[in-house]
Amino acid sequence: MKDLSYKSLKSRVETSAQQIPPQLREFPRIARSLLTKGRMIYLIVASVFVWLLMSSIPASSDNLKKYYCFGPAQSPLEMDMNTYADWHRQAPSEVLFNNHVPLDMRNSSVQAYDLNHIKSTRDAAKNKEKVLILTPLRDSADYLTKYFELLMALTYPHELIDLGFLISDTTDETLAILSTEIHNVQNGPKPFRNVEIFTKDFGVTLDNKDVQQRHAAHAQGPRRKAMGKARNFLLYSALKPDHSWVMWRDVDIVESPASILEDFIRHDTDIIVPNIWFHRYKDGKDIEGRFDYNSWVESDKGRALAKSLPDDVVIAEGYKDIFDTGRKHMARLGHWQYDNHEEMELDGVGGVNIVVKADVHRAGINFPCYSFEHQAETEGFAKMAKRAGYRVVGLPNYVVWHIDTDEKKSKANGNSQS
Repeated sequence: MKDLSYKSLKSRVETSAQQIPPQLREFPRIARSLLTKGRMIYLIVASVFVWLLMSSIPASSDNLKKYYCFGPAQSPLEMDMNTYADWHRQAPSEVLFNNHVPLDMRNSSVQAYDLNHIKSTRDAAKNKEKVLILTPLRDSADYLTKYFELLMALTYPHELIDLGFLISDTTDETLAILSTEIHNVQNGPKPFRNVEIFTKDFGVTLDNKDVQQRHAAHAQGPRRKAMGKARNFLLYSALKPDHSWVMWRDVDIVESPASILEDFIRHDTDIIVPNIWFHRYKDGKDIEGRFDYNSWVESDKGRALAKSLPDDVVIAEGYKDIFDTGRKHMARLGHWQYDNHEEMELDGVGGVNIVVKADVHRAGINFPCYSFEHQAETEGFAKMAKRAGYRVVGLPNYVVWHIDTDEKKSKANGNSQS
């Protein structure tokens, strides 16, 4: 009975299957074929991803509020200071530091200097401190060969020395000869670290070759103001962040110690100058003359004279019939045979050879091209430095020899002056 029923059921199923249309009978095979294709697999994966993403977004408005920005609907640039501060007080920005990873800033147009590391010490050469030597030039072609001869003899390491020149109101071959000398030096065995040449005319028409005209009393005020302006142009064009010392050196020096930089730096003072003399040979004899009367100590008579003058008048030394200052001049003191490191405090300095700590210039002490306490240029520079609390020192026994300008004797001192 059971067997008959099984056979009967099987017969009925087979009969029913035969009645199904051929398209439906092929459906399982077609479905299996589609599901195993790569295109369909990608579609299924994408659909599942979209479903998961949509289900992760809260639908309620309460949940969406936590994504709102706080504060006013304004750009920070449009807020006033109080609103900006109140806005940031709500949720200060998180700041993360990693002190073990430096910021790599290698853009060639961006440079950073830490001036805290720029020192001026008595051990300058040992500490590899950079020195800038500055020289203003005007119709100086005749003096450049000797100038570079003395410069090359300097014992301070040349790789730590930069040179800067300013040529102004020149009619001779100063630029051509200067360029030739620099080329020879920089291609020689002891080149300097860097050399820069600047040109700037100031409209000075005074004949530089005419000594009497150049040192006439009426020419001193305009002349010193113009020289102060030239020095300032050179200073601000050439001074670099890594310079520790600045030496101002005239082009017409004929003799000076090769160790002058080390000798001056050894004093570790803000501003320091030597005594300036000259050689004059007459009848086979060497007459040692005192040259620079711009290095001096102020006097009560000088202070009283300054108070009596209009503010724009520049006092010039060496013209006693016009400016009787009563000042003590370093040129009258000392001798090259004595201790050349003996110091004296000064209130005015000449410009033949000055050594300055670079930070003095960086602090704003320059060469007045106007009447500053009735002085201009280097004397005004010393007055300004003293006013700012810097120390100004002269070495009366340390002699640097200047070219003999063969001037007539001055009524004030009987000697030549700068």
